[in-house]
Amino acid sequence: MSRSRPDVLDATELSADPRFVEAAQRILADLVRGGAALGWVEPPSLPEVADLLGHVAAAARAGDGALRVAYAGDRLVGLGYWLRYARPTHRPHADLEKLAVAADAHGQGVGRALTAALIADARQARIEVLTLDARGDNSNALHLYRSLGFTEYGRLPDFVAVGPRRYDKVLLMLDLRPRSGS
Repeated sequence: MSRSRPDVLDATELSADPRFVEAAQRILADLVRGGAALGWVEPPSLPEVADLLGHVAAAARAGDGALRVAYAGDRLVGLGYWLRYARPTHRPHADLEKLAVAADAHGQGVGRALTAALIADARQARIEVLTLDARGDNSNALHLYRSLGFTEYGRLPDFVAVGPRRYDKVLLMLDLRPRSGS
């Protein structure tokens, strides 16, 4: 991938395009095969990814989520989304559930561009607190999130199980509420 800035787009309407779903599945499956912390132990199947993207796109159309993708030229190199919490008492808040960048695009600013766009979407949707979790050994992701203003609010030691290996689950938040008196 070139060092030029990736194009980050709203992917709500792309979610039903078979070529997009295949490209997204390829990225997710490759990352999971490489040990990425995306919530799967085995690479997700094409139908799983299609269902996930359809669910996220429907939430985004309802104002309860955002789905963003990054392209380098005509190649999908990353995707990410957040979803608003379903509990009535948690509705002002959302969770950034997935951020995935193709392995050969790591270190190129794709994750930063996607996360910044998702934060902007959250602000526009009047989300008050955007949360996420990351595996404790994912130092690059943790550094990225902290550099964008996320703060750690909890850690569950040895919570994530990948076969016999255990990893901390790090809980992060970005408070988007307006500051009173500022």
